[in-house]
Amino acid sequence: MKIEKKTSFDNHLQEYNRWRPTYSPEVFSTICDYSNIKKNSVLVEVGCGTGQATVFFLDYGCNVIGVESGTNFTNFLRNKFVNYKNFYVYNMDFENYSMQSGVVDLIYAATSFHWVNEDIGYKKAFDLLKSGGSIALFWNTPFVNRNDDMLHQDIQKIYRKYTRNYKAPIEIDEEKYKKRKQTIEKYGFVNVKSILFHQTRTFKAHEYIALLNTYSDHIEMMPDTKRAFESEIYKAIIKGGDRLVVYDTIDLYLAKKP
Repeated sequence: MKIEKKTSFDNHLQEYNRWRPTYSPEVFSTICDYSNIKKNSVLVEVGCGTGQATVFFLDYGCNVIGVESGTNFTNFLRNKFVNYKNFYVYNMDFENYSMQSGVVDLIYAATSFHWVNEDIGYKKAFDLLKSGGSIALFWNTPFVNRNDDMLHQDIQKIYRKYTRNYKAPIEIDEEKYKKRKQTIEKYGFVNVKSILFHQTRTFKAHEYIALLNTYSDHIEMMPDTKRAFESEIYKAIIKGGDRLVVYDTIDLYLAKKP
């Protein structure tokens, strides 16, 4: 069930903190330019994880309220940002979070808003924002399926072998981007923009296995299947020179409350 996947990350905190990607500075500068946030602006972050997208806004001088459902993640964040007086985190689902309406300058979520109930989440975000306030939702999608990369193709063969209902990943998914924009508009937001950013990461075999252990579908594999799958992925990367290039696409959506 979705809720089980949502909470599965909480027991893999160290892997998540080490191997989940940070976001390029251009993502944050684009959000700041669009939203016109300033020092002491009030921000709500939905699903902070281990703070990959939190620290920029704290250093920018904003007052950041984090809403994080994972207990281990919440405790980690409290320790990580203990010296920041402009940070507070609540250990709860965003659906259950409440504060005064119309007081937030920016609500943002980094690769997390898909875990929030759509109808509750967007309506709540709209309610919390000031008139003219902004929402910024962004996702990072790693891509390992380039036709000109033999290691990528070897890895996809392994995925096909071990993954039920396998679907080949798409690097630039225009249909997905279109649907996300339409969803945001559906809940009353205006001036909706979407922008793509790109970056690459390089992994050794053991590092890529560690990254896989931050994904809910991988975490939930049956133990025997998981061991066999990881073994074949590991051997493929070693055979390919112990170097796997992953191509990331970050899709950012910006919108305003009228």
